[in-house]
Amino acid sequence: MPYLALFAWSFLAATVLPLGSEPAVILMIRQDHSFFAVVIVATVGNYLGACTTYGLGRAVSHALPQEHSSRAARRAADVVARYGAPALVFSWVPIIGDAIVAAAGVARLRFRPFSIWTVVGKAVRYVLVAWGAKALIA
Repeated sequence: MPYLALFAWSFLAATVLPLGSEPAVILMIRQDHSFFAVVIVATVGNYLGACTTYGLGRAVSHALPQEHSSRAARRAADVVARYGAPALVFSWVPIIGDAIVAAAGVARLRFRPFSIWTVVGKAVRYVLVAWGAKALIA
């Protein structure tokens, strides 16, 4: 059951909801759950949540007038336009990360590069968070 909760929390944290999944990862590591299981569940949940945000970006791309975009959305669109799919390695960064994912959808980046770079960024983040939590309790 804790893994299902971690999955759900990680999924929601990668949508436009203002949540962070790091506390859940740290809690699970502190409760002596499997390091690799925690990292994998959090990464998969967060990636699938990002896929939802990417899909929303694609779906509304035709209805978004540029002049009404928020500053974060314009900045994210600039990052995606300049760096392409590799910018998604930073999809975990608070505030701008969700905007980068949505901008990738709006820009209609191909799904495979989106997936690869997003998973890499999120997996590295969760490995570092879990490793840090493990180091603090050792």
